[in-house]
Amino acid sequence: MTILGSLLIPISAEAIIGLIVFVILLFFSALISGSEIAFFSLGPAHINELNHNTGKKDEMVLSLIKIPKRLLATILITNNFINVSIVILATYLITELFNLIDFPILAFLIQAVVITALILIIGEIMPKILATQKPIKFAHIMAVPLRILINVFYPMSTLLINSTSFIDKRISGKGHQISRSELSEAIEITTDDDNIGLDERKILQGIVRFGDIGVKEIMKSRTDLIAVDQSINFDELLNIILESGYSRIPVYKDSLDYIVGVLYIKDLLSHLKKEKNFHWQELIRSAFFIPENKKINDLLKEFQEKKVHLAIVVDEYGGTSGIVTLEDVLEEIIGDISDEFDAAEDEVLFTKIDDKNYIFEGKTTLIDFCKIIGEDENIFDNVKGDSDSLAGLILEILGKIPLVEENVQFKNFNFIVKDVDKRRIKKIKITIEN
Repeated sequence: MTILGSLLIPISAEAIIGLIVFVILLFFSALISGSEIAFFSLGPAHINELNHNTGKKDEMVLSLIKIPKRLLATILITNNFINVSIVILATYLITELFNLIDFPILAFLIQAVVITALILIIGEIMPKILATQKPIKFAHIMAVPLRILINVFYPMSTLLINSTSFIDKRISGKGHQISRSELSEAIEITTDDDNIGLDERKILQGIVRFGDIGVKEIMKSRTDLIAVDQSINFDELLNIILESGYSRIPVYKDSLDYIVGVLYIKDLLSHLKKEKNFHWQELIRSAFFIPENKKINDLLKEFQEKKVHLAIVVDEYGGTSGIVTLEDVLEEIIGDISDEFDAAEDEVLFTKIDDKNYIFEGKTTLIDFCKIIGEDENIFDNVKGDSDSLAGLILEILGKIPLVEENVQFKNFNFIVKDVDKRRIKKIKITIEN
């Protein structure tokens, strides 16, 4: 008690005023720190909400968001002024309230540790947590004060912005990189915008997903591949071409795992009247091979650079997995590109019974399945493993080849196997439950 009494100094009127000012400054520091998080954590959903409101504060918040550098510079300048003022005032109050001349270590602990802890907890951490939870409400509170502070500190903020512009260009270079999730969220917000049609929205969503899709997910598998053996005669070749209707056909030697090239049907036009012993193999062009894990955005660039429209997809052992075309890649952005041959193929791939029941071919890719039923393409990511088709999905879930009429339940999807042989699932009935 004697030691404590020797440390305390009678409180003067100046000390009381100083304490009041200290608390006010700490409160202002909390508001300024919270406003930084509040304004710069406003995402597309928050901005959309502000756009739909008609209040003056909403308009002011939107106007401040449009000048992020000016806003951030003003917040930093103001926060530093307040925090420096708190430290200076705290030093004055300590000398007014305590006699610490003989206790330099205790004086240091109070000035450095206690005051720093107060600034961090009350002036930084607590308001930032609150601002993260309620960013719009916090932004409404601080919109008017920040507009005033921008005008007050305009010369200083201008100096700060100009002095950091060189560093900003060096570091950021290409500017702010928007994540795919942010861009996808922004596109979803446009659902309520009557000026953007459904087709345009689908194209935008296709662009967002474009870099995440692998070749294996969209390729035509080797079981459905139309290819010709290089040993067949010209008449047999023409019959296969007429039946398939394709403009490019892979050519193999002995087995599909040994593709020797691609035959362009247009190269045959000037030779249609040749005899069946015509050596058509001389018209074979070199094939373009790609791995299964290549992303389709990279493949599109290679298609453009190499000026080819078809690629042979190979697995890790060099065997042929399937083929992918330029049309397959573009369809992931702009949707199906249908011709008379595609129309016939679509009728085989699935049959719509009603809005909740479908019958699909087992070979249907998961991407096509999700597009047809209007479901998120990532819904099966946790269970599909390496599979890319409906049949593969069921095999991954069951771990075996199912029996006819065997039932598989996943979330709100009920899969019933309708046709199966010893090697693969052919037809599946899907019921989409509420």
